[in-house]
Amino acid sequence: MCREVDLQQAVLAKNDATAHSLRAGLTARGTTVVNLLSSPGSGKTELLERELGRARERGVPVAALTADLATENDAVRLARSGAPVKQVLTDGLCHLEAGMLGRHIDDWLPDGTRILFVENVGNLVCPASYDLGETLRVVLASVTEGEDKPLKYPTAFGLAQLVVVTKTDLAQAVGFDEAAFRAHVQQVNPGVDVVLTAARRGEGVGTLLDRALAAGEGAPVHTPVMARQHPSHQHTHTDQDHRTHGGQHTHSHTHTGVHTHTHPDVGTHDHPHTGPHAHAHPDEPLVVTTAPASAAQHRP
Repeated sequence: MCREVDLQQAVLAKNDATAHSLRAGLTARGTTVVNLLSSPGSGKTELLERELGRARERGVPVAALTADLATENDAVRLARSGAPVKQVLTDGLCHLEAGMLGRHIDDWLPDGTRILFVENVGNLVCPASYDLGETLRVVLASVTEGEDKPLKYPTAFGLAQLVVVTKTDLAQAVGFDEAAFRAHVQQVNPGVDVVLTAARRGEGVGTLLDRALAAGEGAPVHTPVMARQHPSHQHTHTDQDHRTHGGQHTHSHTHTGVHTHTHPDVGTHDHPHTGPHAHAHPDEPLVVTTAPASAAQHRP
């Protein structure tokens, strides 16, 4: 058991180092990364599609990378916005890691991109432990998921720098208790902002874009209490890392649970993946990259 824990700590430490380097490199390019986490069916793809469309309307250069276990459905939807989109198929792997993200954007992310939205695998467990080099971590939950979601997934919500409630147009129908939800969020992450959205009605659309642009320009980003309690997992952004930031701010990600294997993107797998392949969809700014299944996988 000790060996398994040591392995997990080593994997996460390597991921954190990779994330720090990736963050610095993207910041030097003027790109801010937003990491979107949620359960499946939360409505984050619907909201993201509309955020991308809003960015295009405003002339803000944005791109999106979306990860799923299978199918290209989300990428096809997001590409309708006209923004550059890349699909990563994990074929069973339950989260993205910094090394994976770096590889997939290395020869794809357009120059001049101000905001890169990363739609993580639909899962509130594994992705919570992995820093992707983001400047802003957002956790989304729909009104249909219940008010106690933050208490059931305290690490994901506890490390969020922004919490977004989706599908609020259904709140009355499902009896959603907004006050209880907000109280539960504050219980695990005091001080974090909670914003309400109903993407199909256009309510709250543009909020993520505004928050991301502000973060990229050096506006203060919420530092969760959970992050401050685990300084060994903090990453600090200085003026060298963020050319537009004055001063420093810190945030971190708590690593919980034990995973005894990862994949070759972080160099600790003993069952290698084959190389990725890509193909383009005609007339759509979409690239699909598949990470084939491995013998041992994290399942959501």
